[in-house]
Amino acid sequence: MEENQGRSIGGVHDQSAPTGFPGFSECSTKFTQTEIDERLKNILRTLILFAIRVFGIAGARTAARQAQQPAPQSPRILLIRPDHLGDLVLTTPVLNALKTHLPNASITMMVGPWSSEVVAHHPAIDRLLLCPFPGFQRAAQKPLSPYILLRNVAQQLRRERYDLAINLRPDFWWGAALLYLARIPRRVGYAIAPGTPFLSRALPFQSPELATVSNLRLVSTALGLLGNPPLEEPYTPARYPLEFTPTPAEQAWVNERLEKAHIAVEDPIVVIHPGTGAAVKLWRTAAWSACANAIPGLLTTPAPARIILTGSQSERPMLEEIAHGITSPPLLMTDMTTGQMAALLQRAKLVLGVDNGPLHLAVAQGTPTIHIFGPTDPRIFGPWGTPERHVVIASTHRCPTCPTIPCGRLDFRPEELPAHPCVRLVSEQQVEDAIKTLLNTEATSPSHTS
Repeated sequence: MEENQGRSIGGVHDQSAPTGFPGFSECSTKFTQTEIDERLKNILRTLILFAIRVFGIAGARTAARQAQQPAPQSPRILLIRPDHLGDLVLTTPVLNALKTHLPNASITMMVGPWSSEVVAHHPAIDRLLLCPFPGFQRAAQKPLSPYILLRNVAQQLRRERYDLAINLRPDFWWGAALLYLARIPRRVGYAIAPGTPFLSRALPFQSPELATVSNLRLVSTALGLLGNPPLEEPYTPARYPLEFTPTPAEQAWVNERLEKAHIAVEDPIVVIHPGTGAAVKLWRTAAWSACANAIPGLLTTPAPARIILTGSQSERPMLEEIAHGITSPPLLMTDMTTGQMAALLQRAKLVLGVDNGPLHLAVAQGTPTIHIFGPTDPRIFGPWGTPERHVVIASTHRCPTCPTIPCGRLDFRPEELPAHPCVRLVSEQQVEDAIKTLLNTEATSPSHTS
């Protein structure tokens, strides 16, 4: 097996996929300039996607003929997952599943640099490619940049001569188009427009179902295309667990940090990770403080619970606001790598947070978790672990302008947030009840199992 290597490709950002061909009559003075620009971008996108299909026809036909040939004994497989921390953690079960069924396969995974730590040292991956995928950089872009990047990356992948590729994010049309232009014979993904025509095998998308299950379905189909039996069902966390293991050095770093904070090995630790990538998913800082203050009275252990607040450096002001309301000063940790974060969560008796990546990382460590959900669907993005060890608190408060709860929308402007309080309306009592349940069960014993 080759040593994992991260390689960067280009740079670009994109927005959501086109959903149709808006008529020019829509671009009237009743729309803002931003709305007009977005419609023009959609028109451009639709035309370019059509051009991609036409331009790639010859290569696609060649790839289709190659797909009719017997699969090689040592297939070259490409996996694409553009997302951030949590979604990539939820993808890790497919890696061992693939390698177990295809031990001679060479597996390459292409991810964004923002999440590469999750799989950089995964034993099932032979090669790691880094790509600043459109739509995931959270930065400005030029209109044609996604398509220039698409052409350049496709040319590189074409030289690699992959036998099969899986587009692991269901709605990632850019990834489907990439596999098409790269002339990969077997291209597996979900039948979600506008990416469907670029796939050689497009599965109907079964929503809502947990993201890990959706990924395992793709792998099972891919195995069949290579002449192998499908994955064993049912798909369960026990059979296909999340995987991320911190290194001994990362564990030692955490132990030293906690020792300096006078937190002993036997002290029960409760970690709160309140941050997330979308402001609409945030809970109230005062509510976090209240729950932290309630924990000592809910825990039936000789040693008092030690509270640790975690987050990015940019989230430190929020953590300090929460800490200000906690009676016993908590430890704030904002300078950790993904591996160090995992090592800390491994030490914890309980981890609390909203819908965010570190909560999935905690599940991967076998640590009990409490997840607060609002606009996102826990049936898709909820914890992949033993149900008794993880509690999901899903808001039932539909926001006035949203059609349903969950609505799935995260891109609210700051001035729109007051009208979207679904997460903020979750009560402290709901969270405290979940804390009491998980803190005082045998499932929270130090010997974690997911």
